[in-house]
Amino acid sequence: MRYIHELPGEAAVTSPLPLTGSPLGKQTYRVHILALGDVGMTMLIGLRLLGAGVVESIGICDINEQNIRRLEMEINQIRYPFADWEGSGMPSLPPVYAVGEEALFDCDVFVFCASKGVPPVGAQGDVRMAQLAANTELVRHFAGLAKAAKFAGLACIVSDPVDPLCKAFWMASGLRPAQVQGYGLGVMNARACYYAERREEFRSYLTEGRAFGPHGGDLVLADSLTDYDDGRSRALTDLVIGANMAVRELGYKPYIAPALSSAALSILLTLREQWHYGSVYLGDEGAGAFFGIRNQMTRDGVVYEDAAVCDALYERLKTAYLNLCRLV
Repeated sequence: MRYIHELPGEAAVTSPLPLTGSPLGKQTYRVHILALGDVGMTMLIGLRLLGAGVVESIGICDINEQNIRRLEMEINQIRYPFADWEGSGMPSLPPVYAVGEEALFDCDVFVFCASKGVPPVGAQGDVRMAQLAANTELVRHFAGLAKAAKFAGLACIVSDPVDPLCKAFWMASGLRPAQVQGYGLGVMNARACYYAERREEFRSYLTEGRAFGPHGGDLVLADSLTDYDDGRSRALTDLVIGANMAVRELGYKPYIAPALSSAALSILLTLREQWHYGSVYLGDEGAGAFFGIRNQMTRDGVVYEDAAVCDALYERLKTAYLNLCRLV
């Protein structure tokens, strides 16, 4: 059996950077979101509806001022009818307000949803990777702002391709590895569960399976950690990778499930210090990658599930990890 902690060694990393120095430690958190397109807006709705008790407030920033004005009105009009009545038992939802770029990092949690050129409906190939060059330039700009602001919170990367953008942000910002996490793997797990509920041969994934690696072509799904079947796992992985294009072939951009499963739900689980899927850094200052894995943000830092895996599964994980190491 092999272990996840062995992966950095495949890139000649002998002393991986510690994932200590947690950006958490408060009861509630001020969240700022950059860019409110389809993904950002849907995630915002999820954070507003489900964030009571852990999200103090939500600041929104976008180059489209009309969009910000509209969302400030509409999202604040989502509320329980008697939340302000004493004893109603209904939660008051976190308020939403506009924030300018100059105050973007005056918060506890920064969420990067900006993107240059989302591929149109009908685009072929790995549409996520098509955005790498443009979005890397964008993410480095805002990482520079985080560095200038001496940002002490958590930076959440949602834009595609999630994993290399995490590394670009981390390298340009000077933040600790534990302060940066990518949110793309949650929807891959959710899509795997969707197919597992509908096809008997994948049913074990619901209780025994795991998702690893990037939100993209090198995704690794395991039908079971204890009774791994390589053929079934690869077949399920292919289905999940293709789920993105399946929605596009219907004439729609597949943003609803990613915005909620990968972003809103996973970010809230992070803030509540619960287990979730996200990309964490495995490497040193010279080599390594942000790698999607089941993990938990504690008051001491990030703890990831250091699963024992069979040789066949480890080889898939090694390939995915090394390919990510080469991207940035």
